[in-house]
Amino acid sequence: MTSVPDSSAEASLVAAQISQASLENQVSPLSQNAEYAQVLKAARRVLTPCGSGQLVWHVWGEQGANPALPPLVLFHGGSGSWTHWLRNLLPLAASGRCVYVPDLPGFGDSALPPGGGDVDVMAEPLEAGLTQLLGDTACDLMGFSFGAMTAGLLAHRFPARVLRLILVGAPGFGIEPLVAFKLKGWRHLPSLDQQLAVHHHNLQALMLHDPAAITPLACQMQAANAVRDRIPGRRLSRTDILARALPEIQSPLYLLYGEHDPFYCRQDGLYETALQAAPDFRALRAIQASGHWAQFEQAEVFNAEILSILRDSL
Repeated sequence: MTSVPDSSAEASLVAAQISQASLENQVSPLSQNAEYAQVLKAARRVLTPCGSGQLVWHVWGEQGANPALPPLVLFHGGSGSWTHWLRNLLPLAASGRCVYVPDLPGFGDSALPPGGGDVDVMAEPLEAGLTQLLGDTACDLMGFSFGAMTAGLLAHRFPARVLRLILVGAPGFGIEPLVAFKLKGWRHLPSLDQQLAVHHHNLQALMLHDPAAITPLACQMQAANAVRDRIPGRRLSRTDILARALPEIQSPLYLLYGEHDPFYCRQDGLYETALQAAPDFRALRAIQASGHWAQFEQAEVFNAEILSILRDSL
């Protein structure tokens, strides 16, 4: 989820980290959810260095991977973790791909990135991790929201690493949304029920279009992810940092967005114009009947679209 300014966020960060363990215990129903448990059980957990700690990866599809197909690497969005891809991982792995998903530095179970706290310091520890996991093997790379910016900047910084580049709901174009939305703060609230109510509001304000999609699972994942978000502000999301990198990104480039994503509503023409700066821009496509978190809300449609893209010639 893309961050918006919250005057209390940085001031309460230390307190939030201190209470992190107890809050994670409170959202334990997530670990009891059958859908979540099935996906997690199929993964292997891997660690690579990150600053003074470790970068946590999960890997799916190793045993059935087609060696002729490149690995597929997924970067989650802000205030997220690998669970942003919960409904995509098994279908993508079943297509013969080995799928690698980190908790980005400063999110989920991963340590803070060295040297800063925004998207501009993400590429180096991620590339170091990919080097340890894949050697020099190039991958197909897909990122969502903040992770889409991260993916674009990694493709710019390390072009040999990326074959296809797929961005989902990417900010970083310097385009202000026309559809107003406001996310509420939750860290100051004393009870889990109060926090879950705010997470429900925030999911409806930005992430999910259909109220029926805001299930207990969605709220539990958001709660578990948000409490482990140690990268407040993320101000570069509101700049054109990704747009400025596009002219030097050589990979075939695709951008998908939810039809009702507040960042993209009624502005697809502006995004398409900006994307034309990329030397091999292939497509800008909307996922119908979805908000910002399109890959969760319309998972079957999204998965079919991604598998089609992955079959495109390079």
